[in-house]
Parts: sequence; structure tokens; C-alpha cells
Amino acid sequence: MEFFILGPVEACKGSAPANLGGAKQKTLLAALLLAGGRVISDDRLSTLLWGEAPPTTSSAQIYTYVSRLRKQFGNDVAITRRPPGYMIDLGESALDLERFERLSGKYREEIRTGRYQDAARHAREALALWRGPALAGTTQFLADAELPRLEETRMAALEDRIEADLALRRAPRLVPELTRLVAEYPLREQLRVKLMIALYQAGRQADAVSVFHQGRLILKEELGVDPGPALWETHQAVLENRPSLEPHPAPPIDVSPGAPATEIPAMLPPDVADFVGRSKQLAQLCDPEAGAHGGRPPVLLVSGMAGVGKSALAVRAAHARKAEFPDGRLYADLGGNGSDRVDPGRVLSGFLGALGVPAEQVPAGLDERIRLYRGGIAGRRLLVLLDNAVDERQVRPLLPGGDCLTLVTSRRTLAALDGLHLDELEVLDTQESLDMLGTIIGRERLDAEPGQAVRIAERCGGLPLAIRIAGARLIARRHWSLARIADQLSGEDSLDGLVLGDLDVRSRVEFSYRELPERERAAYSELAAAGLSAFRVQAAAKTLGVTVCLAEKIVESLADASLLSMDTVYRGPDPVYRFHDLFMTFAREQIA
Repeated sequence: MEFFILGPVEACKGSAPANLGGAKQKTLLAALLLAGGRVISDDRLSTLLWGEAPPTTSSAQIYTYVSRLRKQFGNDVAITRRPPGYMIDLGESALDLERFERLSGKYREEIRTGRYQDAARHAREALALWRGPALAGTTQFLADAELPRLEETRMAALEDRIEADLALRRAPRLVPELTRLVAEYPLREQLRVKLMIALYQAGRQADAVSVFHQGRLILKEELGVDPGPALWETHQAVLENRPSLEPHPAPPIDVSPGAPATEIPAMLPPDVADFVGRSKQLAQLCDPEAGAHGGRPPVLLVSGMAGVGKSALAVRAAHARKAEFPDGRLYADLGGNGSDRVDPGRVLSGFLGALGVPAEQVPAGLDERIRLYRGGIAGRRLLVLLDNAVDERQVRPLLPGGDCLTLVTSRRTLAALDGLHLDELEVLDTQESLDMLGTIIGRERLDAEPGQAVRIAERCGGLPLAIRIAGARLIARRHWSLARIADQLSGEDSLDGLVLGDLDVRSRVEFSYRELPERERAAYSELAAAGLSAFRVQAAAKTLGVTVCLAEKIVESLADASLLSMDTVYRGPDPVYRFHDLFMTFAREQIA
């Protein structure tokens, strides 16, 4: 089968079009196709279909749409249920977006190596796949979420095709096209740069200078900013009659976006001294190819329960990859660990300041800050670490684009974000827990009471935050034995023993708990009180006195908030959910 989303959303089997139904059903299909084989949660699908006010029957309607699509596609395409949502496997079927991305990778490499004739041809093939505005026939909610990204990829392809044509000395035929594009997109500086080059190569130096001054005026009036370095450099090159602007047999064009004269930020927190384990996950995060998808800038996501060490892993990976990003490292704590949620506009203000933008030049509006941020780092290689993200809407404005890498940590899966989602980070095993405790308190002290060290590791349940607190308390009171801490962690009030300064297991879990709706909070405590340390949905339904369908929704909501984990030991058609021992203690406290 063939699927099309770069225009009206359509599907064909041979020459026969599939009946995709109305806008809602096309939206669901397009959302699954855009996910590129990853799971889209029910909540995300619901938002794309109905916005912030879905009907109470949303889950049933989604199931109906999926069933209808399955009948249309038969065995050619698989749409499967993967909690917390659905995913699509195209098999041998084709998608126009995937072909566009393959061609994009090809012509970019051809431009890089100076094969401009081939690059221009492949860029035209890629652009020909667009049959009008992408995602036509879907809901406005999907268009608002995905169309800006798709349109940006189309414009980037158009700019690359024009760059290849300029290198092939086709300036005279490009001037009318570029004049129209600059009028249509007056704030897109790269188009203005290319129009200036085309005019100069066509022997119209004065017109090229005029285009610069028009752009400078528009940028000042619309955004309150000066032209970027690419426009300034091109303007100077035109004024100086720089030879690289002349038509010449050797095609490379010297006038291209240069790195802005900004500061090199170094905002990463210190590396974690007692970091242990996580070798597989660290290797994934340090893989140069990880997270890149169809030419898009790589985004790597780490999720897991409170205190499991997401930030420590991300910081370790960021430090390990510093050499790959010589233009700087940006960092922001987004407040998803119990502090207040941080507004992305505030984060952008801090990033712009770190990049050397004076405070008085930081725009007031979020959209203007995003444009200045992404424009200012165009052509640079930066690493951006967004720690403790609350949701996708908080993260999207902070994604840098270009040749940058973004690391994101969150208690939630953030399934709607494009990027490499690592398996949910699990607790440490007993040996790793002992290694971490020994790193904190010293091997000599650990080896003096090996049995008590194992008791501490077991009572902490492999949770790095709990181990760090227990170890720090032993460091603070060197006269205490390991047995004393182990005894304190063995009673019903074990969480009282896992507090030291601003490190507090209870408060970290409580933040996730308080973010839940009242129904899910009550269910969480009820499941803990019933002693269901590991259970399937059917057992939860019986305990809660609700239908299996409703129980699944409740339990999945608890899992999405990382208050329950998926058990990796049990195998079977139905997933098994598990309480961490410390989280179960917390949940039972809420009943008392």
C-alpha cells in the first residue's frame, strides 16, 4: 500500500484508493504515520482528535476508528495496541514522508560534497512529493501540532534546492522565484540571503543592497531585532565585490550562514561522582546516530520513576559528549521533580542570555524568543539538557533544531515527542546498589558490615535517591553502624529515614501523586492497601470494584506518571504492573 500525508491524507492499494472515512479517522491514521513506528498514547490521540475537551466516549471512538482502518488495510498494515496507546507497522508499504526524508538526506550529502547537479535534481524530486498543504482533511488540532514542523522541512528543502541552483550559476532564473518567496516569508533570513546572492550574480548589486536594508527594517519593526550574521556577512560581501559572489566554474558558494558572534555557554551541572551501572543506557545516549530521524535534530528521552537516577544518567551522558558540541552546553531544570513548573519563555530568556544576547534585546513574546533562539544558534553545534520536564508542551519551544543534540528527562513518557525514547529507567540491582553505597561511604566501611549493607540496599529497593540519602546520613554520622540505618529503614515509618536536607524520597513521590486526578489518587492508595505489589488489570478491577476497561485506564495513568512500573519478569498477553516498595509505603500512608 501507499500512504500520503504531504497533501490530502490518502491511502491507495495499487490504483484503488482506500476509504479512510472522515476527518477524525484520517487524523488518527496521520498521527500514527507521523509517529514513525512509535506508540502514541490514548491521551495524545484524544488531544489530536478533540483538543482539550474530549468526549467521555473518546476511548471507545478511538477503538472504532482503529477497527475501521484495520478492515481497510487487511494484512498489509498492522495497527496494534501497545499500552498506553497504539502504533502502526507499515511493513512493505510506502509513505511519502519517508521518501521525502530519504531524498533529503541524499541531496544534503550531495551539497556537502559539491555534487550540485545531483543535489538540485533530488531536491526537486523531494519537493514534488508535496501535493498541497500537508495533513489536509485532518483536524485543526493535528495541524496545529504537526504542520509547523512539516512546513519547516519543506522550506528547508526549498532553500537547499535554491542553494544548489545558485552554485550551478542559475541566478537569473532564480531572481523572480526568490523575490516572490521573500515577499511571502519576509522574516526568513536565509531566503533573503539567497535573493541577495542571486541579484549580485545577475549583475544587480544595488538591488541586492536594497534587499538587505528592506529586511533590516522589517526585522526591526516586526521583532525588534537586528539581522543575523548571515545577512550581515552577505551585505558586506556585496559591498566589497567579494569574488566568491561572482559566477564562476567552481560551484561552492562562500556566502553562507556563519556562527553568530556569541558566547559559548557551559551550563551543565557537575557530573555525579557516585554514578554506577546504566552501561547499556549510557551507550545508547552516547551513540552519535541515536535519536536522529529523517534528518531531524536528535532528541533523546529518559523517563522513569522519581529518584531512579534519570538526571544523573543524562548529566553523565552530557559530560561524556561535550567534545562533540564545542559551541556550548545549555541546561534547564523544568521543575518536574517537585518544584514549580518552569515557563518555557523564562527558560528561553536564560538561554539567550547565556548565548550573549543582552537582556534588553530579549523579546517579550514566546514566539519571538523561539525565533531568536533558533536563529542565533543556526550553524552551531550545541548540546541542550532539559531536565525534569513536565510535558511535551513545555519541551517543544525549547528544542533547538540544526546540528544540536537535546537530552530530555521526565517522569512521564512524553510519547508525543519525536526522538529516541529509552526503555523506562529501572532501579539498580543489588550489586549495583552496593557499589553505589560503597562509593559514597567507602569500601572499608561497607565490607565491615556486608550483611547490613545488603539490608540497606534491599530496603532502598535499588532506588538511587534512597541509596544516596542513606549513604549521606552514614557520612554525616560516622559513628553510626550500618545496622542502625538498616533498622531505621525496616519499619512502617521507613520513609522517615530517607530524608536529608533537600533530599527526601517522600516529597519526590508526593509530587507525582498530587499531580494525579482525585480518582487515580484514591485508586493508588486502595491498590497499595490491598497488598497488590504486582498485579494485572483484572486484579485491579476486582479490588477497585470497576470494569476492566476503566481499571486499565486508571492503572495506565498511574504507570504514565511513573508511580507504577511494568514488570519485566512476567511474560504473557497481559502486562503486569508493580509497586516499588517505598512507593507502596507512601501510598498506604495516604489512607492513615
